[in-house]
Amino acid sequence: MDAATLSSLFTKPYGTTAPSDELWRSLYAEDVHFQDPTQERQGIEAYLTAQRDLIKRCDDVFLKPGALSIQADSAFIEWEMGLKIKGIEFIYPGCTRLLFNSEGKIVDHRDYFDFVGPTFAPVPLIGGFVRWLYARFVA
Repeated sequence: MDAATLSSLFTKPYGTTAPSDELWRSLYAEDVHFQDPTQERQGIEAYLTAQRDLIKRCDDVFLKPGALSIQADSAFIEWEMGLKIKGIEFIYPGCTRLLFNSEGKIVDHRDYFDFVGPTFAPVPLIGGFVRWLYARFVA
């Protein structure tokens, strides 16, 4: 996996189609392990289902890559993800850690991001409570 391929995998402007199953299969191992703050999946079929489900839940999705680093059998990439759902845009800054097998395919994909703040902060009534709660932990 080179930097250009990795960066393109984490690039999806609003209004464009998501990567195809064929592309995912060419880059991910059959036994890939996937985890983010909302789910954990094992195997390429479960990973593909997770990707399809995200696209189905949203009116549109964008993904913009940031800094990335590849070293030996691992990579880290910063990103910003936007989800448009029922007229509300949710923005999630995050980072992904990838591990590669001996064939160079992704065998472990772990996403790190704050799910609660960006999800509930823009929602009327709930957003004020979430901002207050976060301030209590930070202050």
